[in-house]
Amino acid sequence: MNHPLTAAAAGFGTGLSLIVAIGAQNAFVLRQGVRRHAVLAVVGVCALSDAVLIALGVGGVGAVVVRWPGAVRGVGLVGGAFLLGYGALAARRVLKPGTGLQVDGDAAGSRNRAVLSCLAMTWLNPHVYLDTVFLLGSLATGQGPLRWTFGLGAALASVCWFAALGFGARFLGRFLSRPGAWRLLDGLVAATMLAWGARLAAGL
Repeated sequence: MNHPLTAAAAGFGTGLSLIVAIGAQNAFVLRQGVRRHAVLAVVGVCALSDAVLIALGVGGVGAVVVRWPGAVRGVGLVGGAFLLGYGALAARRVLKPGTGLQVDGDAAGSRNRAVLSCLAMTWLNPHVYLDTVFLLGSLATGQGPLRWTFGLGAALASVCWFAALGFGARFLGRFLSRPGAWRLLDGLVAATMLAWGARLAAGL
């Protein structure tokens, strides 16, 4: 029989491996962290959302959701459109030098808008459901009675990762205080958002 700590460690490692890859959500958290704007709120939204989705997966919701592929496709289209729009805003900042670390008029300019943007990037991305509800949920099933311990480990990995990404990004502030460096980061954000938006809109 597996030990609870072993199951939790397995969940932590699996969860971390799924969220570390560069994606729209991570790029957004990084940008908020560098700007030091609404970081706690954004980190909290990401971590709590992952915890809810992981709990749904461990609870077996994935098997029910898969019966409505049209709904998943609809979420993908809406999420793709949102990411394409946000990517276009980031690309516009790249083409407009001299903004530095100012808080401009996009989602980083308001705590409420930042939180809403973070929610949209999380809940309108079908890949989030694939990783948390479906994949982690199926892996948790293999842990038998320790499946919730496995899920707890995965949720803890999300908390650690988003906290490190959001609050650790401030150490890049000196480097990114130069407009050229900031434009480079916005270029990365734009490329990531546009690529993921195109993939979601295409149904990939």
